[in-house]
Amino acid sequence: MNDSAGRLGQALDALESRAAELRAMGVHSVLATFTDLAGTPKGKLVPLEGLADAVAVGAGFAGPSIVGTGLPRMGPRSEYFGRVLPETLRPLPFMPGVAHAVCEGFAGGQPLDTDPRGALQRQVARLRERGWTLWVGIEPEFFLLKRGADGRWGVADARDTLAKPSYDLRAIGRQRGFLDDMRQALTALGFELQQMDHEDAAGQYEINYRHDEALAAADRYQLFKLTAQAVAERHGCVFSTMPKPLAGAPGSGLHFHLSLTDDGMSCGAGQQPGAGRPLMADGAGALGLSETGWRFAAGLLRHADGLAALCAPTVNSYKRLAASRSASGTTWSPVWKAIGDNNRSCLLRAVAGRLEWRLPDPSCNVYLALAATLAAGLDGIDQGLVAPRPCRDDLYERHARGEPMPDRLPRDLHDALLALEGDAALRAALGEPLVAQVLSLQRAEWAAYHAQVSDWELERYAEG
Repeated sequence: MNDSAGRLGQALDALESRAAELRAMGVHSVLATFTDLAGTPKGKLVPLEGLADAVAVGAGFAGPSIVGTGLPRMGPRSEYFGRVLPETLRPLPFMPGVAHAVCEGFAGGQPLDTDPRGALQRQVARLRERGWTLWVGIEPEFFLLKRGADGRWGVADARDTLAKPSYDLRAIGRQRGFLDDMRQALTALGFELQQMDHEDAAGQYEINYRHDEALAAADRYQLFKLTAQAVAERHGCVFSTMPKPLAGAPGSGLHFHLSLTDDGMSCGAGQQPGAGRPLMADGAGALGLSETGWRFAAGLLRHADGLAALCAPTVNSYKRLAASRSASGTTWSPVWKAIGDNNRSCLLRAVAGRLEWRLPDPSCNVYLALAATLAAGLDGIDQGLVAPRPCRDDLYERHARGEPMPDRLPRDLHDALLALEGDAALRAALGEPLVAQVLSLQRAEWAAYHAQVSDWELERYAEG
C-alpha cells in the first residue's frame, strides 16, 4: 500500500469512527451548512449514512439559488457542492438527533472563487506563509424584536423602556429564559462564555465569548447566529442582526479584536495568543503597539472606505454610522477614521496591545469582512504605511465644538461601493469574481431602497 492510499484509509477509518460516535449520541442527520454572500447561514440535512460522500464530494445545491455564487443555470459548474469538514461536526443541542457541520464551497470540482469562506482561507494562507496567526475576538451585539398587532416591528420586551438602558438588570431578568437557553446551548457547543449584558438601546444585548484563530472565529460566529436564531424563535421573538432598527437609539456593532502572533503553526484553534510571540504588542511603543501593529492599523485606516462596503454592507448600516445623538445620551458609532488609546469614539481602538476594529456590524458576511480586514492590514505591513498620530479627544465632543475633524467614513452605501470599486488592493486580494458579486448585490439593494416611498416622505410631502 502506498502512502497516499494509506492516508486515505486512515481518513476513512477516522470518519467512520466519528460517525459511530455521533450515532451513539443519537445523531441521525448532519446539517451541512455554508454562508451565502449576504451572510445568511444556509444548508441541508444529510443522513448520517451519507456523511462519507458529503465529505468527499459534498452536499449538492443548485448554484444559482444561492446568493452571490455567480454560477450558471446549466452545465458542470451549475451545481454548488458543500464539502463537509469532519473536524467541525458537533451535535446541535436545539435540534436533537442532528449534528452541525461547516462546508467548503466547490463547483466543477474546484474551490469556488466566489465563496466568502474561501476568501478568508486565502488570506489566512498568506499569514501561514509568514508563520503568523491572526487571533480574533468577535463581539456580537443584537436586538430581540417581534411584530406587534399592527404588523410593525418593535422590541420584544415592551417594558424595556429605560432612557439609558445599558446593563439594565430588570430587562435581563425578564429575558432570563432566552439568555439561559443561550448559555446552555453555547456551552454545549464548546463556546467559552465570558459575559452577557443589556446594551445601550431598548431590546439590545451582547454576548461575549473567547477569541479564536481567524477562520475558526468566523465559523464559530456563524454557529452563534444559527443558535441565537433558533433560541429566539423558541421564545417568540426574532434575533435581529439589523444594525439600527430604532431611530434615535444606538445601533449594533460586530467589533473585531485583532492580534497577531508568530510561530502560528504551533498554535491550535482555541489556544490563546502566547504560543507564539505577539507581533502587534510592544509595551514601550505608542499606545502599546509595535511597528507591525501600527502598520496594520495604517492599512485598516487607508482602506477604511472600501472596507465599509464589506463590513457595513447594507443601506441600514449607514444609519448606524452617523454622527447623531442617541436617546440615551451616548453613542459609540465609529464615524471618523482615527486611532486612539482605549478611545471608543475612534474607528480603531488600541487596547492591551491589540486593535479593536469597530467598523463591522452584524449584517456583514463575517468571512468576507474578516478576509478584507486582514488583507488591508497586510497591505499596511507590506507597504510600510504610517498611521496618523493617536487621537486624544472624544471626537463627538470635538465635533460639537466645531473643531477640525479626521476624515469620516462614507455616508451611505453608494459611496462605500464607489470606494470598494476604486480600491485596487482590496479587489486583488479578494479576487475580481467575488468583488463583482458584492458590487452587483449591493448596487441592487441601493437601487431597491431608492425605489421605495417611506412613511417619512408621505408625512412630509403628501400635502405639499
